[in-house]
Amino acid sequence: MDDDLDVTGQTRVRRIAERGVYGRAAIYDILDEALICHVGLVENGQPFVLPMIHARWGDRLLLHGSMGSRLLRCAQAGNPLCITVTLLDGLVLARSAFHHSMNYRSVVLLGRAEEVVGREEKVEALRVLSEHVARGRWDEVRGPNEDELKQTRVVAVPIEEASAKVRVGPPGDEEDDYALDVWAGVLPLALEAGVAESDPLLRAGIEVPGYVASYRR
Repeated sequence: MDDDLDVTGQTRVRRIAERGVYGRAAIYDILDEALICHVGLVENGQPFVLPMIHARWGDRLLLHGSMGSRLLRCAQAGNPLCITVTLLDGLVLARSAFHHSMNYRSVVLLGRAEEVVGREEKVEALRVLSEHVARGRWDEVRGPNEDELKQTRVVAVPIEEASAKVRVGPPGDEEDDYALDVWAGVLPLALEAGVAESDPLLRAGIEVPGYVASYRR
């Protein structure tokens, strides 16, 4: 999977264009690593941007929530969406205030959603969402019952119009500033899981699953 997505006027990276990435594999890697996306839309002239759990299902991005969710209701109706994902990899500390930055990997996806309505497809979409958050969890827990399925809306956005933007490496200072007695460099940042905390109501004798104890993105 090394083909590029078509670059459009809306997805072309213009500010520091060399950071633009259009390869499908690179875009999918960022979407797969991220746990949270932000979904933007306009309803009655008012912009809204909300954080949501997402998951990639082949060449589609899944979103889910309550049937009463305004965002999902608008998405299901075909309103255009802007979905963004950002992974922060480090603080870039330069010698000058102007050249401070961050190392990051981000994706912007534009599109319209279609509701996932068939029962089997909907259950499979919910499995994909669950496995995106904690791989191995779906096979261990009780699946959704009919009432829960009726309360849940799932939509899928085709990954057709998207681009990534990536910054890596050290700061880029002005030539004269390299002589300053100021530390400069990168402070790496990463999402790291802590020690699992069992539910106080957990029955005795149930151990923390291996996929939780060794969890990592």
